[in-house]
Formats: sequence, structure tokens, C-alpha cells
Amino acid sequence: MRLFNANTANVNLHKTKGIVIRIVKYGETSLIVTIFTELFGVQSYLVNGVRTSSKKGPGKANLFQPAAMLDLVAYHSDLKNLQRLKEFKWGFLYRHIFFDVLKNAVALFMVELLQKCLKQPEPNADLFNFIEDAFIHLDDSSERVVANYPLFFALHLAGFLGFRIQNDQSEKTPVLDLREGLFVTGQPSHHDFLDLPYSAVTSQLLQVRLPEELQDLPLNQESRRVLMQAYQAFYALHIQDFGVMKTLPVLQTMLA
Repeated sequence: MRLFNANTANVNLHKTKGIVIRIVKYGETSLIVTIFTELFGVQSYLVNGVRTSSKKGPGKANLFQPAAMLDLVAYHSDLKNLQRLKEFKWGFLYRHIFFDVLKNAVALFMVELLQKCLKQPEPNADLFNFIEDAFIHLDDSSERVVANYPLFFALHLAGFLGFRIQNDQSEKTPVLDLREGLFVTGQPSHHDFLDLPYSAVTSQLLQVRLPEELQDLPLNQESRRVLMQAYQAFYALHIQDFGVMKTLPVLQTMLA
């Protein structure tokens, strides 16, 4: 929703929701914050003075934490790489993610995956709604659901990014070719594939529509480790310069 024209040419003021995915300190009191917004996709904002405290209370830097959901009033220009915020406040206040060690580790994994995948400032309302719902469900999930949550999120996020795995696993097509994103009849000539039982588990995860259904997947630590390594390889095959995820070893240690 456009509110009014700002004084600067080609700059307008908008209300939008946003999810924080990266924070960098700037100067002595400010931040540069990368936010995935509902209206504009990924945007970077210079937020002045939020790291200072006054007699009225502490600064507002605590709002800008990875995975934080905010309501924003933002100045926006398509000609600028660095935007500014007029107003910001909590859009949804988590009950557990910032305080529960395991849920926080999963949230940070999800945030890093988004950092590596969301590189262009393109709006995608369906993707935003999926990510928003994913964090809200994580906040309220049981421990068993949380343990399987990174697998669920990684697989379903890929569908919004244009390389969804076609879920046609069967006795005739038991092998998942990670390069092609397809279940195939036999092992391909390369090493980027998953065979039984991990291909079958992947098919089960692709069928999950609500996170609560993850409760019914009795995976152990080794299964999750193998699957997450494979899904990381899957992303690296489809996202240029994806590299490796720094949060993955930490998450695997936590889930142990």
C-alpha cells in the first residue's frame, strides 16, 4: 500500500511486512539490515541510532534479530540499493524461538538457507507467506516436530525457488537423482543421488503439508544427518555459489 510521495524523487512510502535475515553493524549506533519483505522481496535498510540507549529506555536493536517478523513503514526507490525505514515494530512476537536453544538453532538454519537463496529484490507473495507460516509453526511445534523441521523446510522451499523435486517415487523409480530432481529407475552415472531408504523418506517429507505431520516420521540422528547433507548438495547443484551452510554442523550437534 503506497501512502504518499516522499520529498525525494522516485521515493515512496509503503507499509509492508518483513522477516529479518541479516544484520550488520554500521558505525557506532546504526545497523544495515537485510529483510525479506512482502512487497519488494529482499531489501537492505539503513537503520540509524537503534544501538543507543537513552533515559526513555534501551535502543530498538533487539527488534532486528534473525527470523524476527516486523511491520514496517519503509521508504522505497527502485533506483536505490539501500533503503530507509520510517517506522518498525513487532509484527509477530515469538514465544519460544529466541529463547529455546533447539528452536533457535533451527530458525538460524532456515535464515541462512534464505540468505543463500534470496538474492534478487523480487516480490513473491506466495513465498513470503510460506516462510512466515514456517517460522510461526516452528515457534509452536513439539520437540519431535522440530527435529524434522529443517528437512521439511529445505524440501518445500525449493518448490518456491523453481527446482521442486517431482514426487513420483515408487518401486519402479526408487532412486532420487538430485541433479535432475527426479526419482529414477536406477543409480545414475554420477554420485548426486539418494537410494532407499532415504529416497523413500524424502518422498514422505514431500507429502507433508502441515508441520504437525512431521510428528509421524520416526527418523533417527543418522537419517537426519544423511538427508541434510544430501539436501545441502541438492541446493548447491541448483543455486550458484551456494557453498556450504555454517549452521548445519551446529544444528546436527544440537539434534544429537
